[in-house]
Amino acid sequence: MADAYSATRATTLLLLLPRASAQNPSPPQRPPRRAQNPRASPDPKLPAPMASPDLFPNVSFSHVSAPAAADASTEATGGATAVFGGDASTGSPRLSLVWSGETQAKHTLEIDLSDSQIFKLGPTEWLCVSGESEAKDGVEEHILNGFMLTLNSLRQKSYSRAIKVVLRTEAESKAFYLAFQQWKHRVISGKDGEPLENGLIIGSKSKFDTKIEASSAKMYFHYYGQLLHQQNMLQDFVRTGTYYAAVMENRSDFEGRVVVDVGAGSGILSLFAAQAGARHVYAVEASEMAEHAQRLISGNPSLGQRITVIKGKVEEVELPEKADILISEPMGTLLVNERMLESYVIARDRFLVPGGKMFPTTGRIHMAPFSDEYLYVEMANKALFWQQHNFFGVDLTPLHGSAFQGYFSQPVVDAFDPRLLVSPPMFHTLDFTTMKEEELYEIDVPLNFVASVGTRVHGLACWFDVLFNGSTVQRWLTTAPGSPTTHWYQLRCILSQPLYVMAGQEITGRLHLVAHSAQSYTIYLTMSAKMWGEGAEQGGILQTSTAKLELKEPYYRLSQPQPYVTQQDQQQQQLPSLQPQSPLWDYHYGQD
Repeated sequence: MADAYSATRATTLLLLLPRASAQNPSPPQRPPRRAQNPRASPDPKLPAPMASPDLFPNVSFSHVSAPAAADASTEATGGATAVFGGDASTGSPRLSLVWSGETQAKHTLEIDLSDSQIFKLGPTEWLCVSGESEAKDGVEEHILNGFMLTLNSLRQKSYSRAIKVVLRTEAESKAFYLAFQQWKHRVISGKDGEPLENGLIIGSKSKFDTKIEASSAKMYFHYYGQLLHQQNMLQDFVRTGTYYAAVMENRSDFEGRVVVDVGAGSGILSLFAAQAGARHVYAVEASEMAEHAQRLISGNPSLGQRITVIKGKVEEVELPEKADILISEPMGTLLVNERMLESYVIARDRFLVPGGKMFPTTGRIHMAPFSDEYLYVEMANKALFWQQHNFFGVDLTPLHGSAFQGYFSQPVVDAFDPRLLVSPPMFHTLDFTTMKEEELYEIDVPLNFVASVGTRVHGLACWFDVLFNGSTVQRWLTTAPGSPTTHWYQLRCILSQPLYVMAGQEITGRLHLVAHSAQSYTIYLTMSAKMWGEGAEQGGILQTSTAKLELKEPYYRLSQPQPYVTQQDQQQQQLPSLQPQSPLWDYHYGQD
């Protein structure tokens, strides 16, 4: 499923070159190393670089847009040098086409990359489209108090200029495209979206930008742009070790293949793919971590020569070839937090060849009711502050109810003992290879459990796992209680009004997740205890409790599982609100 931005760009090409749009040969098979030589030419007409510019000698180019027709001197020009660099005065990225005229004098054609786009016409042919303007004299007539006024005016006329560039080889063609994208994304144009005379230069606002708040995205990319947070994830040896094993145990899926690392972060998964024999890896990363990833990859040259780091969002960047396999770590708390799974699915639709593999392949959200009297009392006691009648002469009790509900709107993230679960778990499956992005906007899971013990149910416990469905080995990464702890821990949604259940009683309900623009979800939870015992089939709901929680604002409680409290210990602690319990179901969680 192509995103809206890509579809619009294709329409733009049809408007400019209706015949050329049908030419779209398969991409070249071997990704090249770009020829970089920042001091190849001392020509003063070449742009002053922001960094080492990319040079491409002996290219040919020609104008294909109407406004350039009068400039015959620049049509069908061969033997030119294409140079990417920065404008000497403004620093904005530019593409310069430099060639010698009949008198051996140097000529330069400048293309501002800030509002330009590039379209592939053939294996070595590209169409560069940019917005231009020119001043035109005009005459304006106005009537003022019955008198005709004639004014000379100078107007700016906007149009789009299209330049066809032909490279010598497919390798240089691919390198030219990557250089164009990398230099272009160094600046945000202020001209995006303006109508032009013979086409429209579409703004770079992607699908990501339309559904995510700018402030949330800024904080998100800032967070993951810091090495200390990358270190936290790398030191999760369950996570990192499972990815390494999944890749190395399935070398046949990577050897000689093109891989795209979606949200590459430090680049560790790209390096794993290169170790497994990938022909080339494109590491796409939108945060400032892309610079760190480039340094890490360059510091491992035997692997890095087959890895290209591309800074940008997967919704926006273009790649010179399709991928045989996608690899990513898109999981957040409760699997879906941060909404990166949507980007993972978009990357599948944009970059993956039909039948290509995805690592991970499938995700499952597991759920089970739990009983934890200590946790419930801890959360309720947080609101006791607001029960003060004389806080410096002020009665705080009018806010106690709101504060109480506020604390219970926070999901609790910690590691808990699996014996706190009241029934066997159920799970909801997300197949990343077939699901649509829109299916992640709302996730609706009907709940149905049978209590194994008689107790108070304090809410719903959740965790997730993902499957790496390799051709050789199928490997799971799990965050289940009782398994080695990961940096995701587990998550529990607490009911402000617990339910009383007996062994064998049915617990029903609904878990409804609704995505929002702050890159997270609002959780709507309903749990009900049904009639039980003899004649229950004629009965209905005994009691119902609901909760509304904000996944983006959890309560991070403990880093390690709490000790399991036996029935005798609970009685000694004098917690009369906890009902006498029979031995809890001895929960053991295993993979399919």
